[in-house]
Amino acid sequence: MEQFKGQSRLPKFAIPKRYNIRLKPDLSTCKFAGSVSIELDIVADTCFIVLNAAELSINPGSVSFAHCNSSKVFEASKVELVKEDEILVLDFAETLPLGLGVLAIGFEGVLNDRMKGFYRSTYEHNGEKKNMAVTQFEPADARQCFPCWDEPACKATFKITLDVPSELVALSNMPVIEEKVNGPLKTVSYQESPIMSTYLVAVVVGLFDYVEDHTSDGIKVRVYCQVGKANQGKFALNVAVRTLELYKDYFAVPYALPKLDMIAIPDFAAGAMENYGLVTYRETALLYDEQHSAAANKQRVATVVAHELAHQWFGNLVTMEWWTHLWLNEGFATWVSYLATDSLFPEWKIWTQFLDESTDGLRLDGLAESHPIEVEINHAAEIDEIFDAISYRKGASVIRMLQSYLGAECFQRSLASYIEKHAYSNAKTEDLWAALEEGSGEPVNKLMNTWTKQKGYPVVSVKVKDQKLEFEQSQFFSSGSLGDGQWIVPITFCFGSYDKKKSFLLQTKSETHDVKEFSSDSNKSGIAHSWIKLNVDQTGFYRVKYDEELAVRLHFAIENKYLTATDRFGILDDSFALCMACQLPLTSLLTLMGAYREELEYTVLSNLISIAYKVGRIAADARPALMDGINQFFASLFQYSAEKLGWDAKQGESHLDAMLRGEILTALAMLGHEETLTEATRRFHAFLNDRNTPLLPPDIRKAAYVAVMQKVNSSHRAGFESLLRVYRETDLSQEKTRILGSLASCPDQGIVLEVLNFALSFEVRSQDAVFGLAVSKEGREVAWTWLKDNWDLIAKTYGNGFLITRFVSAIVSPFASFEKVKEVEEFFASRAKASIRRTLKQSLERVHINANWVQSIQKEKNADEAVQELANRKY
Repeated sequence: MEQFKGQSRLPKFAIPKRYNIRLKPDLSTCKFAGSVSIELDIVADTCFIVLNAAELSINPGSVSFAHCNSSKVFEASKVELVKEDEILVLDFAETLPLGLGVLAIGFEGVLNDRMKGFYRSTYEHNGEKKNMAVTQFEPADARQCFPCWDEPACKATFKITLDVPSELVALSNMPVIEEKVNGPLKTVSYQESPIMSTYLVAVVVGLFDYVEDHTSDGIKVRVYCQVGKANQGKFALNVAVRTLELYKDYFAVPYALPKLDMIAIPDFAAGAMENYGLVTYRETALLYDEQHSAAANKQRVATVVAHELAHQWFGNLVTMEWWTHLWLNEGFATWVSYLATDSLFPEWKIWTQFLDESTDGLRLDGLAESHPIEVEINHAAEIDEIFDAISYRKGASVIRMLQSYLGAECFQRSLASYIEKHAYSNAKTEDLWAALEEGSGEPVNKLMNTWTKQKGYPVVSVKVKDQKLEFEQSQFFSSGSLGDGQWIVPITFCFGSYDKKKSFLLQTKSETHDVKEFSSDSNKSGIAHSWIKLNVDQTGFYRVKYDEELAVRLHFAIENKYLTATDRFGILDDSFALCMACQLPLTSLLTLMGAYREELEYTVLSNLISIAYKVGRIAADARPALMDGINQFFASLFQYSAEKLGWDAKQGESHLDAMLRGEILTALAMLGHEETLTEATRRFHAFLNDRNTPLLPPDIRKAAYVAVMQKVNSSHRAGFESLLRVYRETDLSQEKTRILGSLASCPDQGIVLEVLNFALSFEVRSQDAVFGLAVSKEGREVAWTWLKDNWDLIAKTYGNGFLITRFVSAIVSPFASFEKVKEVEEFFASRAKASIRRTLKQSLERVHINANWVQSIQKEKNADEAVQELANRKY
């Protein structure tokens, strides 16, 4: 018995082949009863059967094992549930015969309120509060619904039967084959599934409406949502049908099931979950309301649907062998969702927006407390924390880098052969590399191991010397410290124009390249055309540091609009990262930001805005006297685009302009720009009188809400009360999250505390509380005290799920003092569970980085004059 405890994987003496599961959820008592018969292949001599189970009560008398070739039934002499390892150990007191047999187990459980396992979600129907039953099994919570081999490699087929109230809709992965009504209950049986992993099994029971369509090859696609919201499912339905067709061609394999259901769940921890044939979503990621959703909401729905449907191939048909290879699922689905969205909506320039994904990956991976893409997982409790920017965003970015290096056609062909080879089974990272290596003839395994098996990435320094370019790589850390990692880096660079492009693999620490061929005519055309840009279009996952001369030329190229949007983004983002790492003075960064004054591209401006927020916060900690000048400079920086866009949408304007308007106006409101605050308040009052007013369309609502909160304090509360009223009256999740994300931007500490308490109240679904944590810099201390006071409640509500990590990172990371690091460490010394350990270390490292950055800015000479000059500059 003891030998099974404390192991990361289950023993391999029994292999599940087929599950027959029957569940009976009771939505009024929030309990469920169930039974499972599992066809097993006993492959080694054993008197034990060990499988996963958690939070279930097992009826020992119901446990038996019957061998297929004999009438003998083996009763378990001992049934033990080991809580900390989430395993069920069945001792049969005699050796079980080899070969096929059936294990039967009866069990009961609770429909919990923690958004994992088999749980309850609440909704209102005709003014009455009701429960629905929902499953969320990834990564390792199928074991909370039925005893099983809850590991991705233990694939089997599933035959599911549900006993549910007869008026409700009951869905599972496969189509219904029979429904028998017996008074108030009905028994619903589903087709047997193809072979799949336990984490993809799904059941939903509740009251729903739906919209329906079919793909050209007859697959029935439905979007289910709360009664009365069916129209809000039409956009996602259209995206799903078109995306299924696109993936069928791209992967050269048809979708494997007869139907695809997508369903909006009111209480849902993640964004969505790719359960085979029954994809579950947060309402904000599936529903689109023509009148009250913003352009950003529309884009979110499209990319999330494309991501989840990519998983139907990459993840569901071919599944990672173990959680170490999670990135194969998530990195790939993230990358290919951009491919699909770009094909459906080319006007969104989604590949430019992909840079936001890369930047998130680079920011997390610049920490010493990052982790490799392929990360060892020793316990189920550790899995949740790696659903992070490394697995998704760095994963997607290195796939993009590789596709760019190998070429799109070769990449697609190799992928199709990988999927064909591993369909209905499991794969590891090296299996994908082998397929790509075979298809391309390139040393993919050698190249990519440097990106997936070690954490971090390089900064490539470049300088000009005697008509030669000198390249040198070193590991980049946001702290500015030196690392000893080395990579095989696909380098691309342009010289003075995009027609003059060169690429090579940097395989050593440094290399020199002759650029005579390019530079023969550059003397004649002056400085303008002799700019050099590395990492063309930002397809590589690395930073670039230019020597001073090259930096000046690039500044000139940006001001004169010689560079593409992706390259303008890259230069800005790398400079910001180098400034944070104390390798570039703040005044140099601010001067560079000035070159972007006439920028109108959504993705570039959006990053300029988020950099301005961060720089503003750090500068306020380092040199408060500079703040008026910095805010004045930032306000003038955003003025050009704000005036071009105005407050009101133009006839036929682009999706990207609609998104940009909201971000620019929000930025000006945060900077305390008086004209923006006044106009926002005027429009907000019109909105309070008429929720359908054309004066406050969804794209600018958040800007107005933030503006209103800038003026609120304990003695002027009207704006705050009005926003709470709008929150309570709307039933649109997107509107609620817009409001929640604005409230804590208030500079008044008393109000910030009220907002945080509101976020934890019964009025806010626990999935949404994290949106209320975006506090103003004035509210940091209040938020930290609040976190300490409420930690026990938060830990109880969120348990081991990944949402709890958001509380830690949102509230700890913004600090910028070494004293705060000690204080946070002391508080969590006795409270850091496995599920937050990695996040806590990363958050504390960010505080360290901020504190070093503050000290570096305090030492900068001539900063006052430089900031004043920028602030007073007349454009």
